Amino acid sequence: MKENISEIRVRYAETDQMGVVYHGNYFTWFEIGRTGFLRQLGYSYSELEKKGIMLPVVNVGCDYKESAKYDDEIQIKTTLKALKGVRITYHYQLYRKSDQRLLAEGTTTHAFVDSDFKPTNLKKHYPELYEALTKIISEV
Repeated sequence: MKENISEIRVRYAETDQMGVVYHGNYFTWFEIGRTGFLRQLGYSYSELEKKGIMLPVVNVGCDYKESAKYDDEIQIKTTLKALKGVRITYHYQLYRKSDQRLLAEGTTTHAFVDSDFKPTNLKKHYPELYEALTKIISEV
């Protein structure tokens, strides 16, 4: 698996009076993409948290290309960009499903930390997930 594609439909509450999506919602959609990515691998954020592994965002960026609008169906393409030390970086591309126009793309970088927010070694504490992620990175 090199990518995950999640789909959403823009809700009215995500837009302004002109029907254009508020920019902050794209970061929520990135979360939908990365949780779908992990779920497709057979893991979940709640499972990681039960094992004492948290993934706070340490860096985020988004380049807006075109506006998403109310009732658009959006495809969130999520790929793994990097896995280095205690950090993981995802890359996202958001497309309007009807015409496949690229609406936005961005990245989020997360740190693997324990419940005290101290860096934790994923390879040591969750080797099967580390191997799965490493395999994906090697395919890229």
